[in-house]
Amino acid sequence: MINLIKNEIRKTVVGKETAIESILIAMLSGGHVLIEDLPGLGKTTLAKAFAASIDCTFRRIQFTPDLMPSDLIGISIYSKEQQKFVFHEGPIFTNVLLADEINRTSPKTQSSLLEAMEEAQVTIDGKTIKLDTPFIVIATENPIELQGTFPLPEAQLDRFMMRISLGYPSTNEEVEILSLKENPEDIKGMITKESLIAAMTEMEKVYVDPALKLYIVKLIKATREHASVKLGASPRASVHLFNGAKAKAYLDGRDFVMASDISGLFETIIGHRLILKGEALHRGTGLKSLLQEIVASVEVPKVTR
Repeated sequence: MINLIKNEIRKTVVGKETAIESILIAMLSGGHVLIEDLPGLGKTTLAKAFAASIDCTFRRIQFTPDLMPSDLIGISIYSKEQQKFVFHEGPIFTNVLLADEINRTSPKTQSSLLEAMEEAQVTIDGKTIKLDTPFIVIATENPIELQGTFPLPEAQLDRFMMRISLGYPSTNEEVEILSLKENPEDIKGMITKESLIAAMTEMEKVYVDPALKLYIVKLIKATREHASVKLGASPRASVHLFNGAKAKAYLDGRDFVMASDISGLFETIIGHRLILKGEALHRGTGLKSLLQEIVASVEVPKVTR
């Protein structure tokens, strides 16, 4: 499955293997992805190409300061013909939602995503409506422009399973980019929605040794107890790391999780949830090195399988 999707995405995206796999892990786990990087590195192109490679519904919404929650969720409009209010669905009713430049809209509109991202449902006029399965939000944001932006609140950041960045391409990759001719619209859906749901069900059967479950909890607890950390990872982060490790094992063709699956995903899943203390920032403590330090401080369990 992953090779089919990767080959199709390669028609418009050069490299970015790790990013593609991360989005696949999130989708299999029922999680969401925040792509944070500089302008022009292909954040939107990657999200559109990924959505096109899966035969699911896809909608994109450009987040702007004047965007209202109703523009995202939908609105009830009175129908003279039916003599009642009729609900008109917003773009959130889809399988893959691209929230482009998510930090350019107000906190009020940002918060309208919270229920959908956590519970795969929305509540409108006192009525709860379930969203289709699968449902994934792929959001993008530019971390260097502050004018006209609204930082994502911690409650929303915590709902993103992963935060990834793409980075600059290598010299050879950038030369290859100049030769690309196809657009994301030319990409074909390589797996059906039914096949994806079946894969999500199979992924749930991946075995996780009790010692590895304890390993996850110890890693998360270490973020809360570290002297340089003001706000550590939540229990939701433990769940995301647990599910992410199972999805990683599944994509690698294994029916069991290894410790390396957990440690390999730790930075991507945990990094955006931590807030460092002011004195740590003044000392020049880097988030990446801190996360590596935490992983190194927790003993890796010995698992026979």
